[in-house]
Amino acid sequence: MDNMEPDSLVNRDDPIPVLTISDDKESVAQNDGYIDSQSDGKPRKKLSASKLKEDFSRSVDVKKIPSGMQDRLMNSLFQQIFPASEDAEDMKPDRRSRKYVERPNFRLPLMSSNFRRFNSRVGVVFIFQNRLIKLFSWKVPSQTLSFLALYTFCCVDPNLLVVTPIVACLFFIMVPAFLSRHPPSSHDHHSETFAIRGPASAPPPDIKPAPELSKDFFRNMRDLQNGMEDFSVIHDHLIAVVAPLTNFSNERLSSSVFLVMFALSCFLFIASGSVPWRAMFLVIGWLIVCSLHPVVSRFFLAIHHGEIEPRLKDANVYLQRWIEGDISLDEAPEVKEVEIFELQRHQSGGEWQPWMYTNTAFDPLSSSRISGARPRGTQFFEDVKGPIGWEWKDKKWNLDLLSREWVEERMITAVEVETEGERWVYDIAAGDSQTADKHKPDWQEGNGQGPKGQWRRRRWIRLVQRQTSK
Repeated sequence: MDNMEPDSLVNRDDPIPVLTISDDKESVAQNDGYIDSQSDGKPRKKLSASKLKEDFSRSVDVKKIPSGMQDRLMNSLFQQIFPASEDAEDMKPDRRSRKYVERPNFRLPLMSSNFRRFNSRVGVVFIFQNRLIKLFSWKVPSQTLSFLALYTFCCVDPNLLVVTPIVACLFFIMVPAFLSRHPPSSHDHHSETFAIRGPASAPPPDIKPAPELSKDFFRNMRDLQNGMEDFSVIHDHLIAVVAPLTNFSNERLSSSVFLVMFALSCFLFIASGSVPWRAMFLVIGWLIVCSLHPVVSRFFLAIHHGEIEPRLKDANVYLQRWIEGDISLDEAPEVKEVEIFELQRHQSGGEWQPWMYTNTAFDPLSSSRISGARPRGTQFFEDVKGPIGWEWKDKKWNLDLLSREWVEERMITAVEVETEGERWVYDIAAGDSQTADKHKPDWQEGNGQGPKGQWRRRRWIRLVQRQTSK
């Protein structure tokens, strides 16, 4: 208590252990070196070179970032490395909020400065993490039992959850701060009585960042390194466990999980009010904390390897049989019919010239004909492609022989329909349409011998089925 210098919050106890998830029965030896968890060769998202060069070319604020010869040399080096090409996306104006837009882009000096500032102040997180590890690993049994007593009170009366943070602030922050200002007398080494009356005899406690290149600074870097490894291990393990159950790579398994979760949600929606949640959380919490005791964990591990693992294989076989027997995914892919119209134009010599294949009938009263637009499509049958995500089911196109039906379905007017032969649908000539009887239908049946309009078309059909991926 004699040294009242401001101190930094740093984990000076044992380093944060690195998590290791293994399926082997044998214990995994402790690895004090660096564990490379990024050797899977997966592609990473990269920043554009022009954007990086633009960021490095900007001047760095001298008030916030210490500028030196090394920073200037690094900036010059990166300006020579990155090309000067500009991306169109980088030139678009950003219309988001001004507060968000004004945040700086990526800069290596700024990144280095922010990392040093962050590393100097992150020690409180590792202190909290290390104390949680000691608490739940039963290093001090009295502390773990005290936590279980407090957890029991909160489960019995959940209203105490509102009081717990306030009490923790009082006893773990304010009371130690007050006692540090009123320390025991320095001449009485046998007395632990604090001078709680009278003026303060010591300055208030002050927390400062860990100085750069100090032991505390490197302790934080050590714990930060191990924390990043922990996150990578947990992330990869969760993806390996959860992804096969939920991404429908195995549709039978994912469908079974979906059905179980749906049934469970329906049950809880109805019966959640009757479930004794307090007793359930109380029992689960005690079981989890007690299972972390070294003696109990070794006992459970021996039971797992000796009794549970052999039966898990039989349970997996039974589950696979149930999935294969009850979940049927043998339905045929979805099938649809697509159409294309062969369009021909009448020439002055009386011949019909093949014009193109289009996805519209281009009838006399269509919006494209009224607006004077030309038909759009392809000139060759082989260039007609199926819809995206579909594949051809039939080997070739088939002529639609029911020409009158598709004309009536589309309510096409001012046309002459061939019901035999090549099944062309002609435009009615202008003179014939003016003298037509008003009581006749909007289209008329013909044999293709009378005067014709400018265009004729016929419909081709083909079946497609949805693409499937194995």
